[in-house]
Amino acid sequence: MAKYSKKASRKVETVIREKKRGTLRSGSGKKVTSRKQAIAIGLSEARKEGAKVPKKKTARKKTSRKKTARKKSSRKKSS
Repeated sequence: MAKYSKKASRKVETVIREKKRGTLRSGSGKKVTSRKQAIAIGLSEARKEGAKVPKKKTARKKTSRKKTARKKSSRKKSS
C-alpha cells in the first residue's frame, strides 16, 4: 500500500514547479530556494486538503540514562 496518495504527489509536483518559477513563498513571505523546503510545503498543504500523507516526524525526548558507576583503575607506582 502506498504511503502517499496521488493527490499528495500532484500537490508536491505543483509546488516544485512554483519553486522553479520563483513564485513559491514560505510562511514568513520569503522566497523558497531549498528543494526540501518546497516538498515540505507541498506535503503540508496536501495534508490540510485531506490527502493521505503520513504524520510529521517529531523529535523524540531524550531519556536520561543512569550513569553506571565506573571502577577507577588503580595507578601503578613507577619506581
